[in-house]
Amino acid sequence: MSDHRFVMPERTESITPFLVMDILERAKEMETEGVDIVHLEVGEPDFDSPVFVRDAAKKAIDDGRTRYAPSLGLPQLRAAIAETYKSRYGINISPERVILTSGSSPALQMVFASLLNPGDEVIMTDPHYACYANFVRFFGGVPIFVRTCEADNFRFSPSNIESKISEKTRAVLINSPENPTGAVMSSEDLDAISRLGVTIVSDEIYEGLVYDGADHSILEYSENAFVVNGFSKRYAMTGWRLGYLIVPEEFILPVRKLVQNFFISAPTLSQWAGLAAIEGPGDDLAAMRDEFKKRRDFLLGGLEKIGLKVGSRPEGAFYVLVNVEKYTTDSLSFCNDLLEKALVAATPGVDFGDGGEGFIRLSYATSMERLEEGLKRIDRYLKSLVHS
Repeated sequence: MSDHRFVMPERTESITPFLVMDILERAKEMETEGVDIVHLEVGEPDFDSPVFVRDAAKKAIDDGRTRYAPSLGLPQLRAAIAETYKSRYGINISPERVILTSGSSPALQMVFASLLNPGDEVIMTDPHYACYANFVRFFGGVPIFVRTCEADNFRFSPSNIESKISEKTRAVLINSPENPTGAVMSSEDLDAISRLGVTIVSDEIYEGLVYDGADHSILEYSENAFVVNGFSKRYAMTGWRLGYLIVPEEFILPVRKLVQNFFISAPTLSQWAGLAAIEGPGDDLAAMRDEFKKRRDFLLGGLEKIGLKVGSRPEGAFYVLVNVEKYTTDSLSFCNDLLEKALVAATPGVDFGDGGEGFIRLSYATSMERLEEGLKRIDRYLKSLVHS
């Protein structure tokens, strides 16, 4: 009798775990047992979606707008997004190039499904958002890493990128403001990268959360670029699962086929809510950004007081990468221990690549009171390590 045991496809086997989710799931288990956990691991704003956004979704339900949207998105929302790029950056984008997605992750998947043949290379930072390399590998590509360092504020240097370009290079992946470091790319570096002659994939999901200086989009510098963005971070709309993709004109039809086959369309109610978010007064965004900046400054000051001086000050997003090399060379074990003994959930730096080992990522997308409590618990934990 033949052996019909199932063998997992290589593309699935190659996917590495998302360690922050393992930490989160264990923290949730502990909470069900009545344990108080300080969550500094998850990149989710603790603010409610704006009232006018919620009201727009309610109105859409009352108006019966509950059927499929067009595969590329509501025309009104696509036009509104294109208009924001004109008003914010002075860029004229055809609404036809804007494609609505169920969050930014499907947008990234469609980019790499459209771009990559087996063996094609994508250059990215190390450390980097944990899922990037997995997206590339799943579609047959090869991630090529450029190590960035704390001493240089995790700068993604154009000269270092250029040294990695080969005949197999298909794209450079950038993320500014960046997860996990909070680094923001300068206008000069964005311009220099755009001149390297390589397609750029720009993850701009933290747009609007730059604390010092102006926001920039890669589309200010290059037409040979894909932009990934969405509503989760800027508008505190994580659960609405609404993102978008801006593609070069020749990719509109190929991506449309992918959407039709794999996703049908982005959620209709979320799109009406997204339109309200864009057309809203903007006061909520400004208040959130100001609050995140206060939390950043509070957390950096508190970390320094307990002996964890941060070498690279985050300029955007809501993360800080904290060097803990004097305590451990195993950030995963450190974070597991921190959770079990100090009741603080943090993300191990190794989740973001080899360049993140020796660091932990803390998210300040939580209240000042919880940050203060988290700092107290981390301080006690570090002192216990010294005296053990």
